[in-house]
Order: sequence, then C-alpha cells, then structure tokens
Amino acid sequence: MENLQKIAVLIDADNTQLSKMEALLHEVSAYGRIVLKKAYGNWKKPALKNWENEVKRLAIKAEQQFDYVAGKNTTDIALSIDAMDLLHERTYDAFVLVSSDSDYTPLAIRLRESGAYIIGAGVTTTPESFKNACDDFILLEYVSQAEDEEEVPADRQAPEAPAPHAAGQKQTDRRGGKQPSAPHIEEIHNLLRIAWDKFQDDEGFVNVASAGHYLKRAKPDFNCKTYGYAKLSELLDAFPKKYRVERKVRGSGTAVYYKCL
Repeated sequence: MENLQKIAVLIDADNTQLSKMEALLHEVSAYGRIVLKKAYGNWKKPALKNWENEVKRLAIKAEQQFDYVAGKNTTDIALSIDAMDLLHERTYDAFVLVSSDSDYTPLAIRLRESGAYIIGAGVTTTPESFKNACDDFILLEYVSQAEDEEEVPADRQAPEAPAPHAAGQKQTDRRGGKQPSAPHIEEIHNLLRIAWDKFQDDEGFVNVASAGHYLKRAKPDFNCKTYGYAKLSELLDAFPKKYRVERKVRGSGTAVYYKCL
C-alpha cells in the first residue's frame, strides 16, 4: 500500500457505474487523502440525468463537455487535458482514472512516466492495455457498499438515539427534544473491513488508530458517538462475532488492534 498524501480522482461519467461511486471513493481513501474529485460528461444527455444528485452529495465537481460531433463524445479528451495540466502543477502524488475505456491507456502511461502513482478503476472487461498501464487497478464489480444485513447486538437494534455514555445522561438535547435517530452502522462495518483488508500487519491485525484515520478520510462526518460509543475500540468490542480485538503493550502505553472474523 502506497503512502500517498494527495490524490486526484478523475471520472469519465460516460464510461463508469454511478452506483459504485461512493464505494469507490471509500476504497481510494485507503491510499491517502483525496484532494480533488472531478467528473466529466455531457450532462445534457439523458443517460447522465441521475448523476446530478450523487455529484452534489459526494462533493464531486462536475465538468461539462459538449459533444462537438453527433455520436462522438469528447469526454476523454477533456479529462486527459485536465490530467496533464494537473500533472504539471506537481501537486498530486497519485491520479485515479475512473473508466473502462482503453483510450486512457496513453494517458496512464504518460502520467506514470512522470513519477505519479496511477490507479485505474473499471469493470473486469476493461482492456488489459489500460489495466497494465496503471500501478493498481480497482475492479468495480468487487467494490461494494455496506451489506444490507449485519449482526447488531440485541441491545442496539433499531435504537431511537445513541446510547448514553455516562450514568444519568438523558436522551434529549439541550432544548428538551429527542436526539436524532442513530444512522445505520452497516456502512461503518464495511469501512472497517476495507481498512482491515488494506492495512493489516503480518499477523492479520490492524491498529485501531490507523483504521480511525481511514474512517475520517472515507467518511469525514464519522464520529463514534453518533452510533452510541465513546470511542472506536468500544464499537469493535460490541461486535465480538465480527471482530477480534486485542490490546498490546507498545512502548509506555497500550495499543488496540483488531481483525475481521
């Protein structure tokens, strides 16, 4: 796993799966900090009408590219020009090219020759030339959102609000109303599994602190208290059938590690 500090994600909306975008960004966040997210397409096309809400929700900058000739899109040219401009800025350690189109092979080769780390993302049928031009290639078929059915401790099923962390703490806000309902935890389980897959040591364990940093990159609003736990280690302890948690002495303190079961 490369230790990348700044990542640019460039998305060819004409040649990728909208339903995989959020999960893909979670996957990419395991490599480092995503600084730039752009999606390219002719947004006047009916085929791209569903992109608007997701582009807004995921804070992706939409780049309009009209088709100058009927039946021939120019998205790949616009994306490639932008990629080269960004390369010359020397700001980014890595580029993620999201497409299943072999036309991006020369771009991937050129960016890689300049020392950038190149990650491709597309379907399994993406031509080998594009896959091999990248340092790493993410197959979208195997990038998944949180599973629908997850084990939930009996005392935490369908909670109306996060559990209190101290005796006597009330389940109301300062104005006397109920706290908002706790969100589903399935997404967090999915991200914890990604962290385990990417960062585990030789013994198959992941430092909880490292997993926590990844969670914040993948989901900036993540806070254990939202789910009723004071800290991430408590959340892991609450799901003994999903995680094996160990506390190990490291220097003058104790570090917490986990592995997925």
